[in-house]
Amino acid sequence: MKQRDLEIKIAASKCASCVTKPCQLGCPLNNDISGFIKEVKNDNYEEAYRILCKTTVMPAICGKICPYEKQCQGSCAKRISYEAVNIGKIESYIGDLAILNNWKLPRKSRKNWKVAVIGSGPASLTCAAFLAEEGCQVTIYEKHDYLGGLLYHGIPDFRLTRNTLMETIQSILDLGIKVKKNISLGSDISLNQLKEDYDAVFLGTGANTSKKMGISGENLDGVYGGNELLENLQHPNYLNKKVVIIGGGNVAIDVARTVKRLGAKEVIIIYRREKSNMSAEVSEINEAKSDKVKFLFKTSVVRILGEEHVEKIECVKTELNDDGKVVDILNTNYMMDVDCVIMAIGSKTDDTLLNSLNLERDDTGYLAVNENNQTSDSKIFAAGDLTGTKSTVAWACRNGRDAAYSIIDYLKKVKV
Repeated sequence: MKQRDLEIKIAASKCASCVTKPCQLGCPLNNDISGFIKEVKNDNYEEAYRILCKTTVMPAICGKICPYEKQCQGSCAKRISYEAVNIGKIESYIGDLAILNNWKLPRKSRKNWKVAVIGSGPASLTCAAFLAEEGCQVTIYEKHDYLGGLLYHGIPDFRLTRNTLMETIQSILDLGIKVKKNISLGSDISLNQLKEDYDAVFLGTGANTSKKMGISGENLDGVYGGNELLENLQHPNYLNKKVVIIGGGNVAIDVARTVKRLGAKEVIIIYRREKSNMSAEVSEINEAKSDKVKFLFKTSVVRILGEEHVEKIECVKTELNDDGKVVDILNTNYMMDVDCVIMAIGSKTDDTLLNSLNLERDDTGYLAVNENNQTSDSKIFAAGDLTGTKSTVAWACRNGRDAAYSIIDYLKKVKV
């Protein structure tokens, strides 16, 4: 038995198959975790995959990149007295076996329902897959010349290999899904045209415009958005430079580790709260430390200085007040010499695109949807970052799956 096989058997043996299944409640996709692990224990690996496929189409991906320590594993009953079951590792193993053995996703008989899916990130791919499994004729429209969205350009290869991603996407496309690349909504094709050609439209273009802090110096040369750097795959020259990344999520971690690998002399992540408050996964934080990325907690950047290019940043120490809000500590300001500043404090939707859709938006600027992921136009559905939902891959997948079910229910009513 190979080392990885043995590790998985040992990990699976630790699952007590709890009746209450707290791990399943902790999973955004509500995967039947104890159910698929039971099959792993019995060496029924393909059946384990079948159980997973009832709720997810990306086990090889989610098992590798999900913040499972805060989701399924964080809810594991054993973590109270023992070490939590390594659910992520077991799920990843089953997903990899599915790719290796070319296990197919299920598909029902073909229907005449035509659905357009805009974007190819995790929400869109999951929505497309569950629609296709129900027999819908699905066409994905993607603005880039590749599929995957943030799975491709937002997650570095050292966390998710291109092979795993491409094989997972291919298993979804094998359901009979058509793809049209290099087509942007709003410029190459209009929403009205899509409504004419399809019975329903799903919008999953994501939110990949980096937010700014609203401080002076943000427009200096040498200040970048983390999301744009990852998406466009065009980094400046970091060789022997000191780079500061502002933020505490996975984007900040991914950017920092990427920048370090691209030759930066020093990489520092500045986060205004404590380490325990970071939304990034603990294991990823530890990996970043192994890559010699430095962390500066309870610190905020108040301005960026330089003539034309970044030269310094002004920092201030922070603390939480009685209301739990972050406040600056008086007289703790200091300067730091830097060559480059990267903002990774969150992302927002493309206002130009959203305004062109003529669909209602909520008070926070995201696309407004009802409990069925339906926009102000009953034929148009949306999910994922575009609607301001929780921004993890698993939650995006859950939103995409829910939207697919809502679209199917809608089509059953209007296509009788």
